[in-house]
Amino acid sequence: MTGEPAGAARSARTRVLWADHLGLARGKYVPARSTQTVTNHCLGVFSQQFDRRTSYAPGAGFEEGFPDLEARFDSADIRPGWERATGVVVADLFRNGSPLEISPRLALRRAIDAWSAAGYSVDVGIELEAFVLEADGAGGWRPWDTPGGFVYGTGALADPEGLFDEVMDVAETCGLGVESVTCESDVPQFEIALDHGDALDAVDRAFLVRLMAREVAHRRGLLLTFMGRPFTDRPGSGMHVNVSLHDRDGNNALASASADDGLSDLCKGVIAGLVAHHAGMTALCAPTVNAYKRLRPGMLSGYWANWGYDHRVATTRIPPHRGPGTHVEHRLSDGAANPYLAVAAILHAGRLGVVDREPLPPPEAALEPDESLGHCPADLAAALDALEGDEPLVSAVGAELVANFTAVKRVEWQRFTEAVTDWELAQYLWFC
Repeated sequence: MTGEPAGAARSARTRVLWADHLGLARGKYVPARSTQTVTNHCLGVFSQQFDRRTSYAPGAGFEEGFPDLEARFDSADIRPGWERATGVVVADLFRNGSPLEISPRLALRRAIDAWSAAGYSVDVGIELEAFVLEADGAGGWRPWDTPGGFVYGTGALADPEGLFDEVMDVAETCGLGVESVTCESDVPQFEIALDHGDALDAVDRAFLVRLMAREVAHRRGLLLTFMGRPFTDRPGSGMHVNVSLHDRDGNNALASASADDGLSDLCKGVIAGLVAHHAGMTALCAPTVNAYKRLRPGMLSGYWANWGYDHRVATTRIPPHRGPGTHVEHRLSDGAANPYLAVAAILHAGRLGVVDREPLPPPEAALEPDESLGHCPADLAAALDALEGDEPLVSAVGAELVANFTAVKRVEWQRFTEAVTDWELAQYLWFC
């Protein structure tokens, strides 16, 4: 980073951030001397696409002339930021004094509250995967040159410019709880694993780490992308969500000392729910057109509606830890997913499995299941259909939020189907 290191000076301003429907970090800077704990923003941003174009989306204030929403925060939650003399805080969204129904952070809060009402607290740990790109000199981007990289690689051969050394240093200064960094399955792909902790704080930290790491890379002239599959000849990037539940006495409620496999009935209900709602939750966990280039058989990506003991081809993996370390790892989401919506969908689907007593299918034993097994929808349009058809999940996540999300995403799909791609030109231009 250039200039004064994060945390080296007393904060002169606060960066107030919140996640929109796309997972983008919207916000404002306010002076640290200010006593205000509310910033106003146009509700209409909840109708925007990635290209900044706007189309009708319910809940975005079209009928009311694009009124304000309020981003409210508690000054006690301000943490050190990664910009010079700048603190950072994640806000909750309100409209006319009430929580904004289409807010992704509200959806996560409600998922956590639903588990709390059942007597359980939720801990989450998130693993983020991303590729590093460098300018190609012709206005585009190419994979960063790291010829010494390999899976689980560390050091200067894997990270020749110390990019992730800086990411780890800044994360430590900002209290963002990075557990580990390593090379992933191809080059130049990296994984940032975050500490397990309280679910809301864990997702806030994932939201901030993703932004911070991209900005650190940008200052170095690099592009860090969490896009699901940016390269045809390389694997995709996932966002693995690890969940554990604790009862009111602090015991791990997913563990059972008497069960042969060490898993409680509660844990098996959660697994069953994740399998049962696999198709319905896909759009929230894989919310871009590109995501479905990653969700394919053989990609270790969460394609299948299945689960397994320490099985990385299964979408719901049960790592070998037992007792206090028992947790469920969900592997469907990709790095471009809104972490608030993805984790809310995972928590709700698991809880619905318990409430509805969903039957638990047998664990996956094969390396690659038979095609007859349930799996993800084929593309974003089909995933949106599956989400809208999963009424219990829609009700749990929030009907207004889902209506807003699906409206925006259907326009994204329509624009994709209308676009002429480089592949089409290469295939057909000279021959048709």
